[in-house]
Amino acid sequence: MNSKRKNIIIIGAAGRDFHNFNTCYRDNKNYNVVAFTAAQIPDIDGRRYPPELAGALYPDGIPIHNQSELPDLIRDLDVDICAFSYSDISYQQVMNVGSIVNAAGADFLLIGPRQSMLESSRPVIAVGAVRTGCGKSQTSRHIIESLMSQGYKVAAVRHPMPYGDLSKQKVQRFATLEDLEKHECTIEEMEEYEPHIMRGNVIYAGVDYEAILREAEKEADIIIWDGGNNDFPFYKPDLMVTVTDPHRAGHELSYYPGETTLRMADIVVINKIDTSAPEDIALLRKNILKVNPAARVVDAASPLTVDNPEHIRGKRVLVVEDGPTLTHGEMAIGAGTVAGQKFGASEFVDPRPYAVGKLTRTFENYPNIGPLLPAMGYGKQQISDLEATIRATDCDTVIIGTPIDLTRVVSIEQPVARVGYDLQEIGRPTLSELLEEFISKADKPVSVG
Repeated sequence: MNSKRKNIIIIGAAGRDFHNFNTCYRDNKNYNVVAFTAAQIPDIDGRRYPPELAGALYPDGIPIHNQSELPDLIRDLDVDICAFSYSDISYQQVMNVGSIVNAAGADFLLIGPRQSMLESSRPVIAVGAVRTGCGKSQTSRHIIESLMSQGYKVAAVRHPMPYGDLSKQKVQRFATLEDLEKHECTIEEMEEYEPHIMRGNVIYAGVDYEAILREAEKEADIIIWDGGNNDFPFYKPDLMVTVTDPHRAGHELSYYPGETTLRMADIVVINKIDTSAPEDIALLRKNILKVNPAARVVDAASPLTVDNPEHIRGKRVLVVEDGPTLTHGEMAIGAGTVAGQKFGASEFVDPRPYAVGKLTRTFENYPNIGPLLPAMGYGKQQISDLEATIRATDCDTVIIGTPIDLTRVVSIEQPVARVGYDLQEIGRPTLSELLEEFISKADKPVSVG
């Protein structure tokens, strides 16, 4: 009998990879995780998963390498299995990585929900999506507001974004704007946490999602899993809500693990109906029916509000959009662009000739972004480069299409128009109706307050 521990590499992007390690491998003496690899997010390789999080089997922690090193790592570290652990990847890209792994001699593994989902003592409503940028955040906020209006205490738990000091990010709780500064949040983190805070809701995040869940359960009647990218939840959902996007009709069946979240859904939200072509909506409905005919479908829109529309009409505008939506979300249009079109901008100024520092690399890595500026801010240098690029761009107005007040983070000299958006249901059934039905039939007791 061969008692040798199998050597594992976890292929990730500072999120799902750490969770898969914590739930499947941390205290498992049958396996030896020799490395993580990192992709998608800049500057997250070159670190270590710290020993205080890695557990007794890993007193020195675990190194994090760039994914480009994967073939050499497999050979040099005698790796048996590579576990793919990040999201919003086309099926073509997933199997490209699988081929690299197999060619180097290792097995290629996709870890599923049964091994990686944690059970809560509270009812869990999970919100996921088939792609980045579908509208998960406004859907989560809409659900939370509906539940809070009924008197329930709700805690949101956000999919991880641990880009800083991992040992300090084991469990993070955000209830005030000061908490964002306390935890030294990146722009990407603020985009997810700030809207919850501004609505009076508590949101948790971090690295150790078992510990996070137990803290959230102490103050909540209901847990909301606020998903990231198109990943499936870390917590076993009692109700699964998946958001879809007709702007990218067809992607719901061709991106990993977006199709998984669609097939898991109890409720499917078709968002952005107000700005989508009828034929794209029809294709999306057909695909939903094909893979999940039992799901309840809610039609919705994301209508825009703009605080200073007079700064847009007839002006040459620079549009700043949510970073991940433009990069690995592959969106060519966002809320800022729609606002510019709606309120009559005379020209959309291309920021690429004015880009400086790390933003130039972003445009090189994602050449299909087009004449939009992604609000990249994974570190102080990127934030500084974003500020310098905006300042240098020859425009009349800056349209901010991100979910946060970007002027709190970077100094913008040009006039600013901020875009807001919330979920608006169209027809019936509504999410509120379906939530009431869920709570009335929930297996776990749901008490108010």
